Amino acid sequence: MRVGILTGGGDCPGLNAVIRAIVRKGIMFYGYDCYGIKNGWLGLIEGKIVPLDLNSISGILPRGGTILGTSRTNPFKKENGVEKIFSNMAKFELDALVAIGGEDTLGVAYKLFQQGLKVVGVPKTIDNDLSCTDYTFGFDTAVSIVCEALDRLHTTAEAHHRVMVVEVMGRHAGWIAVMGGLAGGADLILIPEVPFDLDDVCREIQKRRERGKDFSIVVVAEGAQPKENGLITQSEERDPFGHVRLGGIGHYLGREIEKRTGLETRVTVLGHTQRGGSPTAFDRILATRFGIAAIDLVREGKFGMMVSLQGNKIVPVPLEKAVAQLKTVDMELYEIAKVFFG
Repeated sequence: MRVGILTGGGDCPGLNAVIRAIVRKGIMFYGYDCYGIKNGWLGLIEGKIVPLDLNSISGILPRGGTILGTSRTNPFKKENGVEKIFSNMAKFELDALVAIGGEDTLGVAYKLFQQGLKVVGVPKTIDNDLSCTDYTFGFDTAVSIVCEALDRLHTTAEAHHRVMVVEVMGRHAGWIAVMGGLAGGADLILIPEVPFDLDDVCREIQKRRERGKDFSIVVVAEGAQPKENGLITQSEERDPFGHVRLGGIGHYLGREIEKRTGLETRVTVLGHTQRGGSPTAFDRILATRFGIAAIDLVREGKFGMMVSLQGNKIVPVPLEKAVAQLKTVDMELYEIAKVFFG
């Protein structure tokens, strides 16, 4: 059997560990030929497909990013995109495909499965917002990076008696903000699930000053929305999946806090540093388990499924169910974080 592998959407630590596991078990245990598809769905449209052997995956476990490259390509928005995918699957004699990605990449995978593509999904979203899986790889690394950044910002905030606003990833769900903020001792955490009132934010900061704490750390997810303004975006342009480019909520919040309280405020946007670098041990192991489970599903002919973590077990779930809705922050966890606000 000849199996193609692609990585789509935003990169995150752990992608190479998935690729490594699929290729290793596919070759060594099942005798499969494995092929890497460059730059996500775009590579399958353009026929950019290369063989993967054991040498190809040597040493990639600790590497961030993806050796295959990635893109935010929607074949259904490309002229003859779907037809070219099926044509190249036949041209390169690929019997099955493993698609590694988030809601957009796996949403495409599900639609193509409905049209006859033999595909298995691996969940990849740094925001941890895919349904049917407790965690996705890359998320633990991102949370660790946020936690370390907050540890470092605490000392300078305290020294200068400042308010520090830290903008983190999280378009629709505030998992990184809540978990990173909770681990890093944030004084306020603002998430997309709960629109915030700027006056309430300023009151919490001022109450902290009244208690004798002369600095504050505010963590805000990029998709968090002020009640009075709505979503803050860089532009109105949309990507091939209809998403606007977020960014700017941290600076907006910093300006408003300083204007309304008179307190010196600085803003740090962690941005793509959350995506980069080596994956944590947890993410390496989870990604490896996902890769092994994915190639096993190919072997068993269980297509149209996604591997997932439920409890401590890796189990298959239908792609249809996995992409039906986003997994937003557990409000019980947010209530725990709120104990430490102000």
